[in-house]
Amino acid sequence: MAKKIIWSEKAQEDRKSIFRYWNQRNKSNNYSIKLNKLLEEAVIIIANYPKIAKRTKQQNVRIKIVRDYLIYFKELDEEIYILTIFSCHRNPANLKF
Repeated sequence: MAKKIIWSEKAQEDRKSIFRYWNQRNKSNNYSIKLNKLLEEAVIIIANYPKIAKRTKQQNVRIKIVRDYLIYFKELDEEIYILTIFSCHRNPANLKF
């Protein structure tokens, strides 16, 4: 059974920021639409099979890789809490959630 997905404010802002970047860079929203579809598909997979994602050192926090982005999420009893979406092009020392 799929768990309920909850997006943190940080994850929502990260997602918007990623889309803004690509829209400005490409002068089009086509890539953002495709990337959004990939992220949505990954979240559906996470909701159904959270253990498929890679574990982190933090308890119950896992990572799902989608192209150049890492979706950090916390698995709870009945929910999946999306913590952040992190670009692999950024410095990992700046990762906060």
